[in-house]
Amino acid sequence: MTIHDEPAPVDLDATRAPTAQIPAVADALVQPLLELEGVSRVYGEEVEVYALRDVSLRIMPGEFMSIMGPSGSGKSTMLGLLGVLDLPTSGTVRIAGQDVSALDDPRRSKLRGESIGFVFQQFHLIPHLTALGNVETALLYRGIRPRERRDRAYDALDQLGLAARADHRPVQMSGGEQQRVALARAIVTQPLMILADEPTGALDSANAAHVLEIFAGLGTPERAVVMVTHDPTVAATALRKVSMRDGQIVTDERTVA
Repeated sequence: MTIHDEPAPVDLDATRAPTAQIPAVADALVQPLLELEGVSRVYGEEVEVYALRDVSLRIMPGEFMSIMGPSGSGKSTMLGLLGVLDLPTSGTVRIAGQDVSALDDPRRSKLRGESIGFVFQQFHLIPHLTALGNVETALLYRGIRPRERRDRAYDALDQLGLAARADHRPVQMSGGEQQRVALARAIVTQPLMILADEPTGALDSANAAHVLEIFAGLGTPERAVVMVTHDPTVAATALRKVSMRDGQIVTDERTVA
């Protein structure tokens, strides 16, 4: 299905399903894409500060979830651990069953690049490259021939309704279009998980609603989509909502069908 370039405002409240704190129902035979087990992250030596304290979390294939919390809640530290950008002080982080702490830096970087697609509040597009060129950057150094790189990048843009903008540079696109280019760059590597940090923070309300609709459709039976946000409205669009405070998970809610 093609996404149109000119989004109409979406009433998020009208489409939001009720939630309740209920246990996860997951097939015991399905392995988590990403798992935190008893994870703590401590900063400082003489005076220790716990950014995360004994946190456990399982992210399963197909999930669309949000992680919400105010400043100082630990969500930024959680983002770093989920994205394998940081390692825990104690506890275990696993991607597809692999303990990331057991890997050296090159193998950890390779696992991160193969498993996770990142989307940030600031789009981090390269100004002098076209939309197609920006998406292609995610496929460099992967042993993929140039023609295949371009075809895969174009297909990712087409999936997000941006095929007609493939030859445009970021300055020639709206904020919503730039964020969708960033999304195309995240999905072109076919990662196990899309990890988004405040993905609508730089957008107006209409484009934000449109981007959230796209996020809801990015999941597959094999892929999870995770948004980290401070905005309750954004968090509530996800089918699973994790809330944090003082370095701990305080609620874990799932949509009631």
